[in-house]
Amino acid sequence: MSLASTILALVTLQRLGELMLAHHNTKRLLARGAFEIDAAHYPLIVAVHAAWLIVLWVYGRDQEVNLVLLTGFVALQGVRVWVLATLGLRWTTRIMVLPGETLITAGPYRYLAHPNYAVVVGEIALLPLALHLPAVALVFTILNGAVLFIRIRAESRALHELSRAPS
Repeated sequence: MSLASTILALVTLQRLGELMLAHHNTKRLLARGAFEIDAAHYPLIVAVHAAWLIVLWVYGRDQEVNLVLLTGFVALQGVRVWVLATLGLRWTTRIMVLPGETLITAGPYRYLAHPNYAVVVGEIALLPLALHLPAVALVFTILNGAVLFIRIRAESRALHELSRAPS
């Protein structure tokens, strides 16, 4: 198995693990009285991310790996872990509002309003570039930007809802 295939296998396993964690956390949040905001765009996010991985597998599995760019991608995983640790049970792939909870401003949220999205933007570009696939990086950066535009607007509505929700 090539280095590129090994990397893609690890990224795929990571994403599947994150989906399982998100599902677990979503169920726990719902049990605590949380509700989801703007679920209609969620399949679009899943489609973009799944397509990104599929395209990387199709075109990148036997590519040479740029170790400098791969190092940047790996560094982003450290930031991702920081985000997950900061949010704890509140981390999910859906937009969940838990009445009575305050906005998290610790960890990477001290510095960025959407640190996880910054990580995703970097990942979407860096991994294809590390596999010498600049067109894939460009296309999925544009698609991800469109999805994030929708997502961040939805999250802003969720934050507004949270500020209006009775405690």
